Amino acid sequence: MARDTWFETVAIAQQRAKKRLPKSVYSSLISASEKGVTVSDNVASFSELGFAPHVVGALEKRDMSTTVMGQDISMPVIISPTGVQAVDPDGEVAVARAAAARGTAMGLSSFASKPVEDVVAANGKVFFQIYWLGGRDAIAERVQRAKDAGAVGMIATTDWSFSHGRDWGSPSIPERVDLKTMLKMAPEVITKPGWLLRFGKTMQPPDLRVPNQAKRGEAGPTFFEAYGQWMGTPPPTWEDIAWLREEWGGPFMLKGIVRVDDAKRAVDAGVSAISVSNHGGNNLDGTPAAIRCLPAVAEAVGDQIEVLLDGGIRRGSDVVKAVALGARAVMIGRAYLWGLAANGQAGVENVLDILHGGIDSALRGLGKASIHDLGPDDILIPEGFTRTLGVPALSGKAEQG
Repeated sequence: MARDTWFETVAIAQQRAKKRLPKSVYSSLISASEKGVTVSDNVASFSELGFAPHVVGALEKRDMSTTVMGQDISMPVIISPTGVQAVDPDGEVAVARAAAARGTAMGLSSFASKPVEDVVAANGKVFFQIYWLGGRDAIAERVQRAKDAGAVGMIATTDWSFSHGRDWGSPSIPERVDLKTMLKMAPEVITKPGWLLRFGKTMQPPDLRVPNQAKRGEAGPTFFEAYGQWMGTPPPTWEDIAWLREEWGGPFMLKGIVRVDDAKRAVDAGVSAISVSNHGGNNLDGTPAAIRCLPAVAEAVGDQIEVLLDGGIRRGSDVVKAVALGARAVMIGRAYLWGLAANGQAGVENVLDILHGGIDSALRGLGKASIHDLGPDDILIPEGFTRTLGVPALSGKAEQG
């Protein structure tokens, strides 16, 4: 009898991923930084929010479609860019196909394991993500390559403090998968025959190079070589962000905003959208959950640019809460990576179906015909839940309410 590969929640996808992957590979999907305060709050904070449902008058059909940076999507969920998706042989291409099959867009990391050209060929709604790495000339070359490949938007990510210590230990990730590495990892890999067989069929080991940091057709540096160059590059200024937006010349998102003053500076820099995000808890530990910061940011700039939320989404009801509090859409990271690890492209489609079903169910319970009808009155927000950062209070301290 064929193995049942379907799963009903993102939590089960995570369990499947943990069971299927070698320990060090799975650990790389957990990541986070230091004590893990922020990554935990990203997820737990959604449980503090409740719904105010209607029990009569639910409509037969509900509209979940919207747009993000000019792209029509079937529901307010897009793929967040994450680096080196080598948990599956098809990596980012499998994710792109899954997103296309479910009618949504994909953010592609410049640290991806697959070339941007291959990913765009699988999904025409690709937003290319870029880090401030190297000088302007090198960045301009990567921007032009993304344009030439057909990417329809750009995501600039700047929120990274390069924190290394994790209380539970950091995963052992090799520089490259050569014979020495394969021998070293053999004891943990041999216990995961399904994962080993999937790569065995391709006759190629996982590739830890990042081809989008090189010219088209070149293998590119290894992940850690590129990471080292990134660490050694001075952080961008707001003038650099404005330059990058102009260099791209199309829809442009700045990812990593949690403060109202930074959101307003992003508007001044001419961006099309911002993502309220703390890098999935992989950045500065102790930063509040993204959903706590969303309402203040959305209220401050939401009528001028698109506001998205990235961090902690595990259910369709989480998506509805985010949209009700001011997000146009959400971006998912770990959720689809667990789906990819559990069952390849079909696993990513499974995760998107879970979120789609959860959104539909929540809209039905709230008596809403469309995600565009959602508002704060649909959500129960406990006192002290939100965080308003970057707005001076009378005391001279940041307001928290």
